[in-house]
Amino acid sequence: MQPRKYLIHIVLFLITLITTTAAGAEWMYGLDFIPPEWVYEAKTIQQYHLKSLGWPQFWTGLNFSIPFLLVLTVHEFGHYFVARANNVRVTLPYYIPFWTGLGQSIGTMGAFIRIQDYISSRRKYFDIGVAGPLAGFAVALLLLWYGFTHLPPIDYIFTIHPEYKKYGLNYGEFITKNIAEAKAKGSNITAVALGDNMLFWFFKTYVADQSLLPHPYEMVHYPYLLAGYLSLFFTSLNLIPIGQLDGGHVLYALIGRKRFNALAPALFIGFVFYAGLGYFKVSDFATGDDEAFRDELFDLVLYVGALFLAFSRINDRPITALLISLSVVVAQFAVTFVFPEAEGYIGFMVFAVVLGRFLGVYHPETEQNEPLSSGRKLLGWLALLIFLLCFSPKPFIL
Repeated sequence: MQPRKYLIHIVLFLITLITTTAAGAEWMYGLDFIPPEWVYEAKTIQQYHLKSLGWPQFWTGLNFSIPFLLVLTVHEFGHYFVARANNVRVTLPYYIPFWTGLGQSIGTMGAFIRIQDYISSRRKYFDIGVAGPLAGFAVALLLLWYGFTHLPPIDYIFTIHPEYKKYGLNYGEFITKNIAEAKAKGSNITAVALGDNMLFWFFKTYVADQSLLPHPYEMVHYPYLLAGYLSLFFTSLNLIPIGQLDGGHVLYALIGRKRFNALAPALFIGFVFYAGLGYFKVSDFATGDDEAFRDELFDLVLYVGALFLAFSRINDRPITALLISLSVVVAQFAVTFVFPEAEGYIGFMVFAVVLGRFLGVYHPETEQNEPLSSGRKLLGWLALLIFLLCFSPKPFIL
């Protein structure tokens, strides 16, 4: 590799280290480096700076960025080294920095390696695909164990929210009450809770000291917990057994092309159905308010358009994508009519559109379809089990 290419990888990594450190500090302190002025009541520059982040806070963000990038890096180099062992030419990881300075960012959109050879072997696809998630998952487990066994004293949360101190250990009741009142008034809620998956729940329940465990809406301020949770979240997304995701490579190698290409579209449609479930309900259109009805109808048209994009590569005929989109909407209306409380997670729709429209639902064909060894089959089913353990039906709860 030419020195200039090495430089690109190094610079992207360093920029991503900076952006994830800044994002980590923002999550830890619940403030932004570039805060919107309307958020604050401060009238003077001096008061304003008391409520904004500076260099001391930035450096503490390393407590998030280093462990999170460690998991990401181990994941990508898992792919890299196994690809090289299979004589497949690949690049070093390209890190993708992403930070706005306005909060609600983790400082990166991940990383990827470019495969520079045509992979003709089903076994090679499996080896390369399964290596990254398994390697990253092992580090994520260690990170979660460390985070939950090294929780700081409860006073830590009072340094971030001094207003909680007067409530002592009962500060959670104050948070719950405020959130309930805000929701009742229809106010915007900026607090974020981490939705449980089976592994995160296990660590919270059986590993953590319950007297030190923070309220669900305050866990984002604990950098090791946030980094560990996000590691599980992205591991689960990578292991969704669809298309050219790592999970798609694994399932394709396990069950073969014919069965995979029959199962993958069904899994994808089910995933999209869940994502949008409850976003629209029949009752939303029966308010008697004409303006509200038009607004809901306009939003519904946009939603159908997003579904059409997501399903656009399932079949060569656009009419098929449209019919699937309309069928999903009708089914979602029907389910919520019978079960009004049924609700998916609309945040998955962005990923669904990217996956369906750009990455594709099907897997590339392979010329060599040699059967997998028993050991590889065991690893493959283990990877799919890890997907189930890491998957959160509602990853981020507002």
